[in-house]
Amino acid sequence: MISFIIKRLLQSMLVMLTVAFISFGLFRFVGDPVSNMAGQDTSIEDRQELRKSLGLDDPVYIQFFNFTINAAQGKFGQSYMLREPVRELMAKRFPATLELALVSSVIAMLLGVPMGVYTAIRRNTLLSKAFMTISLMGVSLPTFLIGILLILLFGVTLRWLPTFGRGDVVQLGWWSTGLLTASGLKAIIMPAITLGIFQMTLIMRLVRAEMMEILRTDYIKFGRARGLSNRSLYFRHALKNTLIPVITITGLQIGSIIAFALITESVFQWPGMGLLFIQAVGNADVPIMAAYLVLIAFIFVVINLIVDVLYVIVDPRLRASSEGD
Repeated sequence: MISFIIKRLLQSMLVMLTVAFISFGLFRFVGDPVSNMAGQDTSIEDRQELRKSLGLDDPVYIQFFNFTINAAQGKFGQSYMLREPVRELMAKRFPATLELALVSSVIAMLLGVPMGVYTAIRRNTLLSKAFMTISLMGVSLPTFLIGILLILLFGVTLRWLPTFGRGDVVQLGWWSTGLLTASGLKAIIMPAITLGIFQMTLIMRLVRAEMMEILRTDYIKFGRARGLSNRSLYFRHALKNTLIPVITITGLQIGSIIAFALITESVFQWPGMGLLFIQAVGNADVPIMAAYLVLIAFIFVVINLIVDVLYVIVDPRLRASSEGD
């Protein structure tokens, strides 16, 4: 197990170095930072002094080394437009994005797994067909369209939920949360549903396909011949053997939710990292763009590492293989 984790850590470090190189390329090829930071009236001497203070006069390999060391410490310099350290900007926005991602993931799991199990064991019922229709719509419709439709129905027509913003938040140290206020809970409902629908349909279809395949296996038929109850066969044996693919999809989808929450955040003006990234793209604010890229890559790497470890814990065959290696 230890050797398996060390091997995965080394692979993760290689991935992060690659992402750091891509982010470093953004600094060099997207635009001149001095031109973005200095005004039109800035003298040539001041521009040269600014360039020197930013380390742009150093050789490329020195710049890349410094960028990698600073990125490992969470330092990405100062935003060109907002004139604030990028690290502080990300720290302010990260709780909103993570809170939205976690709530949408919980919604996707709580709805997707039961719907997948039901459609697998009750394939010909009217409710099962309705679930399959909902899943087809969830996969087909774009995220922004789902968000707009929810805003139109529940925000504009019925006026039940707020159409933008995060509502009132409570500060718990450096962390801000809206889950402890009534307006915060109302504000997160529509963005979380919008972000979680696609993941819910994937989980539902995966659980359904795995359950249907496992229910056709010989050991399930043997258990039924021995007189085991359907509840035991469905939930103790069949559902348990769907854990590995469900863990894979769920883990990767959490990373995807965080990475691609920018569309949902833009639709609902949710004050998270995704909205900050969209604004940075419009303003060519390269430090924020690079920081977002590195942070998302780090989240994916951590989630993949956790999923790999859970694989070994859940599946005894993989555990034996990793110990043999």
